[in-house]
Amino acid sequence: MIRTALVIAGLGLGLTAVFANSNSIGERRDTMKGVGAATRDGAAIAKGETPFDAAKVQAIFKTYADAAKKMPTLYPDDAKTGGETTASPKIWEDQAGFKAAFVKFETDATAGAAVTDLAGFRTSFGAATKNCGTCHEAYRIKK
Repeated sequence: MIRTALVIAGLGLGLTAVFANSNSIGERRDTMKGVGAATRDGAAIAKGETPFDAAKVQAIFKTYADAAKKMPTLYPDDAKTGGETTASPKIWEDQAGFKAAFVKFETDATAGAAVTDLAGFRTSFGAATKNCGTCHEAYRIKK
């Protein structure tokens, strides 16, 4: 009876770890999908395909700032692999650099939320999205 209880408890802990792992990976994937959608909207504005809209611009930069706050918390040690993640091991090797990249992204996003015209948007949007490329180069495995 005790052996059965120990086995069940052990399986429960193992399943909890698996679900925590896949949950972190799923959350970061969903968060990045939101950033991608905001970036597509921003690119359309920057290219002049969509008119400048201050409310839309603020929403784009809010999406960026929210992601910048959330993303560093979604890389626990138990979520290094699985779930088709493209997270590079460098994230865990260089936590300080990884977190600093998101601080910079949040700073640029916060500054961008204050723009009031297309020229200012293009500058701020370029600065914010440059962070994306820099982080992906350093901390993402290319498929």
